[in-house]
Amino acid sequence: MAILYAAEADEAAQWRQSLLSLDPGLDIRDWPDWGAADDIDFVIVGGRAPGDLSIFPRLKAIQSTWAGVNHLLRSSGLPPDVPIARMVDRGLTESMSEFIVYHVMDELRGGPALRAAQRERRWLETTPRFPRDLTVGILGLGTLGGDAAAKLATIGFHVRGWSRTQKDVPDGVDLFVGAAALPNFCADLDVVVCLLPLTAETENILCADLFRHCRMGALLVNAARGAHLNEADLLAALADGRIGRAVLDVFRTEPLPDEHPFWRHPAITISPHVAAITRAGTGAEDILANFRRAMAGEKLRNEVDRDKGY
Repeated sequence: MAILYAAEADEAAQWRQSLLSLDPGLDIRDWPDWGAADDIDFVIVGGRAPGDLSIFPRLKAIQSTWAGVNHLLRSSGLPPDVPIARMVDRGLTESMSEFIVYHVMDELRGGPALRAAQRERRWLETTPRFPRDLTVGILGLGTLGGDAAAKLATIGFHVRGWSRTQKDVPDGVDLFVGAAALPNFCADLDVVVCLLPLTAETENILCADLFRHCRMGALLVNAARGAHLNEADLLAALADGRIGRAVLDVFRTEPLPDEHPFWRHPAITISPHVAAITRAGTGAEDILANFRRAMAGEKLRNEVDRDKGY
């Protein structure tokens, strides 16, 4: 029973060390030096398959180190009947909530205006708003969205959550369900945060039709997937002030091309897909649990529904 590590090569040593610290008897091999193909029972991948995984005749499961698997599902060489698990570990969840809370707090405390004043060597005295003065809407109430919503509500923000289906929500979060509820969800939002999985239904959901329902000058935070965003609509919304500022961690093409207008836009803050990082120290526990489940013929934790895309 061998595990093949086929995710990001520069993280291989960390994952190997973390997994072996939990079970020193594991047989872990690295792509592409896997030895005999019929030795491989379990493959760890990153954002996409590294090649043709159908060459492993005994493959029982595929584990992604990413929360999103849309790129993986579009990869060639993905065996159609092998179960796939996505990563939902506590480190990734905490990292995402930190990112969201940081940017919402920066908006609350007027961070952009203060930084601009410093660049101009201008003493800008401001009166901070209270968290209750801002309404924050989170698109997507899975593990990541639910945790971020709970933390924001605890601080005192008015928090709304939107989901395609009915969900249990944390205390202090108002739930909106289904496409028909989107306009009411967006009405007068000061901050809109996207943490949705990427599916055919959610692609381009961040568009002019959604922006027009938000409060004039709202902050947009996209930490989900680049394809959720209609880029032309965002640039137009920034130009007319409908969206005041955007924080973007994900993009349709990554790395973002040098010539892309987002780089130079004064109202866009860019981070290089680092909002939520799976840390080997916490993620290894989930991977080992799924390896053992796969060897026992049990259903994986956080198993992907290929039809839904997550």
